[in-house]
Amino acid sequence: MKSIEIDEELYHYIASQTQHIGESASQILRRLLDVDHNESSSQLPEESAQDCLEKLHAFIASESYKGLGSSVKRFIALLSHLYQSDPQTFTHASEIKGSKRVYFATSEQQLLATGKTTNPKAIPQSPFWVITNTNTGRKRLILSQLMDSMGYGKDDIESVVSTI
Repeated sequence: MKSIEIDEELYHYIASQTQHIGESASQILRRLLDVDHNESSSQLPEESAQDCLEKLHAFIASESYKGLGSSVKRFIALLSHLYQSDPQTFTHASEIKGSKRVYFATSEQQLLATGKTTNPKAIPQSPFWVITNTNTGRKRLILSQLMDSMGYGKDDIESVVSTI
């Protein structure tokens, strides 16, 4: 993630253009500038994208996933699967944040610094940590925003998110 300096007036303008909780500055600017995320990132060939989608649906249908006992375990398992399927896109998409919370970080300490009750957990087979002390609805929202930023379609997002 790159950072840039902007003046106070521009910052307030960008912040005022937020359409939903958790929308990142990158998402707002892409929308305002009418820049398609897919134009700027390298695209997987259509076959490969379809393969990733089929693997994701197979994963959520698997007995090992269904057997996970809690929403936290399913949430983390899905995040791990999404990271492994496309690390670069996941990394860019993980910039989503809540109005007062950071959802993803590369260390436990970064998340602990944002709140006393974040209950950070490592996302297996990735360099990321995620907060887990949110209710199931918030976990679904985080996952939905992440998948949307990764380029998944609405129907696919809904079918995956509903399994948490």
